[in-house]
Amino acid sequence: MSNPLQVYEPFRAGLPPLGRYWKSLWSRRTFVAEYSRSELREQHFDSVFGQMWLVLNPLLLSGVYFFLIIIISGSSDKTRYAHLTAALFLFYLVANSLTGGVKSVTAGQRLILNTAFPRIMLPLSAVVIAIFKFLPTMAVFLVMRTILGLPFDVEMLWAIPVLLIAILLALGLAIAISCVNVYFRDIASFLPYLTRTLLYLSPILYEAVDLKPKLKTIELFNPLFPLLDSWSRALVHGQVPLMSNLLISLAWAVGIFIIGTYFFLSREREFAVRL
Repeated sequence: MSNPLQVYEPFRAGLPPLGRYWKSLWSRRTFVAEYSRSELREQHFDSVFGQMWLVLNPLLLSGVYFFLIIIISGSSDKTRYAHLTAALFLFYLVANSLTGGVKSVTAGQRLILNTAFPRIMLPLSAVVIAIFKFLPTMAVFLVMRTILGLPFDVEMLWAIPVLLIAILLALGLAIAISCVNVYFRDIASFLPYLTRTLLYLSPILYEAVDLKPKLKTIELFNPLFPLLDSWSRALVHGQVPLMSNLLISLAWAVGIFIIGTYFFLSREREFAVRL
């Protein structure tokens, strides 16, 4: 009896069977969790000093920016510092997702070449890592908010849906940029400049209400702008976010997630050749 013949067909872009794909992804959720934990241990997240640095890094950065604001404007207050810190913490959630996601596929070259699994698990793990890094900062912010003497209001619970939208946006960005990096490796070198630009164009060093009318157009091209404004209104000021900002943020997050996921799933079968 002759041996079975193996036929290698040329790659054609297109979506895999989505039902089977998502079922396979869900069955590997334990692997995603363990893979994320191993990456965190590699970054010394399980040590006391490793977790302290996750908090100290944005806190020190917010302190530097706060003094810069005082020098430029001549004055500031505790609410401005709370806004700066809270916005930086959420911004770092998205930035860490991008930083971890951009090389998630290329760094998993050996795993991709030797194991059959949904490749989208790699950028997904990068976002899970970013979430684990984000959680300690929220505990520190609530303590800092208490020390500053800012009141706690029930409207602060609006920060929960804003955070969920931010996670969806971060996931979409991580999936998209991980796929782009397979074809254009220089995107990883360009990423620090992109995140720094987003930092300055987002309402972090300033509040959205302070933006001059001539500069209002940057709101239209920055998906983080309405998101961070809603986050600050809920978590810092104890106000209900503008419904228009919530809807715009959700539209950005869903749109980027759908486009990034479609692009990723339609090309992932070619990753082994590209890597």
